[in-house]
Amino acid sequence: MSGFFGSISKVDCVADVFYGTDYHSHLGTKRAGLAFLSKEKGIQRAIHSLEDGYFRNKFENDIKNFSGNSGIGVISDTEAQPIVVNSHLGRFAVVTVCKIVNYDELEKYFLDKHHTFSETSQGTVNPTELVAMLIAEGDNFLSGIENVYKRVKGSCSMLVLTEEGILAARDKLGRTPIILGKKEDAYAAAFETCSFSNLGYEIDKFMGPGEVVRITADGYEQLRKPNEKMQVCAFLWVYYGYPPSFYEGINVDECRYRCGAALAENDDVKADFVAGIPDSGIGHAMGYSHKTGIPLKRPYSKYTPTWPRSFMPQSQNMRELVAKMKLIPNKSIIYGKSGIFLDDSIVRGTQLKDNVHDLHEAGIKEVNMRIACPPLTYPCEFLNFSRSRSSLELATHKAIKKLEGKEGVAFKEYSDSNSEKYKAMVDVIREELGLTTLTFQTLDDLVKAIGLPKERLCTHCFDGSSYFE
Repeated sequence: MSGFFGSISKVDCVADVFYGTDYHSHLGTKRAGLAFLSKEKGIQRAIHSLEDGYFRNKFENDIKNFSGNSGIGVISDTEAQPIVVNSHLGRFAVVTVCKIVNYDELEKYFLDKHHTFSETSQGTVNPTELVAMLIAEGDNFLSGIENVYKRVKGSCSMLVLTEEGILAARDKLGRTPIILGKKEDAYAAAFETCSFSNLGYEIDKFMGPGEVVRITADGYEQLRKPNEKMQVCAFLWVYYGYPPSFYEGINVDECRYRCGAALAENDDVKADFVAGIPDSGIGHAMGYSHKTGIPLKRPYSKYTPTWPRSFMPQSQNMRELVAKMKLIPNKSIIYGKSGIFLDDSIVRGTQLKDNVHDLHEAGIKEVNMRIACPPLTYPCEFLNFSRSRSSLELATHKAIKKLEGKEGVAFKEYSDSNSEKYKAMVDVIREELGLTTLTFQTLDDLVKAIGLPKERLCTHCFDGSSYFE
């Protein structure tokens, strides 16, 4: 995943964009970038790696020399951004939250036209540069953005910094969000609304799927009406989002509370305490605890001063070490007790398996795991969801292969929580992870907890139901 922030103001906006972008740091792991526009200096840009440090530390020296009334910033999980382009439309900068599934096809399209690529991303073309090239094919910025919507398979939301303002364009099916904020002398666009409050912005508009607006310091105008269909990622509420943030007017932490309560409503396990796996499991655990009356405790403490992000190192072995080192078990709470643990999801299960091992080492009697979403059975085609090199790394696929003795089987029955195959798959995962019991959220309860109609949500990774358009 990635996240972005942009602001245009009647005064200098550098501080707002710097801090607003920093509030998206939980969404990206590799690169970050800022771009500002001023009449005197034109477009100024800086890009840094986040693999060996924090956003604030990397950009503190840059912002001392930046100035401008408009700017955009991005925390990226993959490629270097923003991309700065000089074209027949003028000079512009662009940041994206995107996954381009058909980038091979689009790369060939531009190479056949004798275009060149100057940026790379993990040995391939830079997706944001590809988006910039598609924009530059238009007669104007709006037609260029329409060209992105037409040509890209996957998803793409973007901010485009131009001399006429900032263009905010949400993915055509709304898989990722853009929210507009305002204060007395400025307007902003962001992925996460948690970036607004401490900078003085109030939420002003949740953009619709495919909607395009031009933002100035005086307000914004709609350039393209939103599409009727929406497929916003359900996982935004379960895992990606920061607790104070809102998507489609629905608060992240309130949704997690409802998820935990729904799991409790269908459960009869007795235990000494309820706990959330830090950080995203905490809101779910609160809902479960309050529904059952079982005390909420903290058998794990997360040590953040030196071990803040388990997904930062590029080596899988190193990521697993960081994940282990940052969670410190408290034997006083754990020893001889039965616990119910809430987590957002099980992807590979590697980190959870280590956590469970540590709990047993600390003398726990029972580990009852409750997962806030259904099993992740179908690989995500629309977002940069995980670092899995192969779908076979998914815990569900490993379990299915063990049951079937082969790969490439149909997943329909395994994603049906009422089927015997589903129950067998869950039991294999439970056994592999060393759990006493394991329960996943049903899809119906997840949809109800979010509060949007099923057809407005992308639930592809749970039931394979979504689509390209």
